[in-house]
Amino acid sequence: MIPPVILSASPIGRDEAARRAAEELSGPAYAHESLIDLVYRRFLQFVEDLMDAVTGGGTTGGVIAAVLITLVLVGLVALGAWRMRRAARENARALPGVFGERVMTAAEHRQAAERAAAEGRHGEAIRERLRAIARDLEARALVDGQPGRTADELAEEAGRALPGFAADLAAAARSFDDVTYGGVSGTPGAYAAMRDLDERLRQARPAALGAPA
Repeated sequence: MIPPVILSASPIGRDEAARRAAEELSGPAYAHESLIDLVYRRFLQFVEDLMDAVTGGGTTGGVIAAVLITLVLVGLVALGAWRMRRAARENARALPGVFGERVMTAAEHRQAAERAAAEGRHGEAIRERLRAIARDLEARALVDGQPGRTADELAEEAGRALPGFAADLAAAARSFDDVTYGGVSGTPGAYAAMRDLDERLRQARPAALGAPA
């Protein structure tokens, strides 16, 4: 009779597990590990070591480990927020300003807007009409001649000089952004609103200094 074979698993110590993991990671499958994967793996190992300290390091070790984990998490959150703000600023700088490459007067922008509207190109007509508004406000020294200004910046600055038009200017800036960056098709009604705003702004006068808005 063949005696039964008894299989027993011997526990592997921490040092032995680390040695085997190192041997595994040194294999060809990990020869081309990316930097991101390496940093992520090292971070997980760091967190694992801290958790071991929490569970086996006594009261003092647990407190220190908990503080370190908290600092790491706070740092990661701060880093993520910083990267998001930086990406938002870069995207804002990447957007072109109100004006195109060619320098035109307010009258020329109005003529271009009317031609585009007559040909049914209302998105282009809206853009040209807002450019006419910007040129006219610059010529009247109601806004600074700032190159690369966005439609929102134009509306904000002009709204301070002409507070009664602040809401209409903000709406005009949104209309400009919609047809320029948002893929929205311009409509005759949207262009008519922009043209009406242009005509009313030409007759407007800035608020007196010290007068209530």
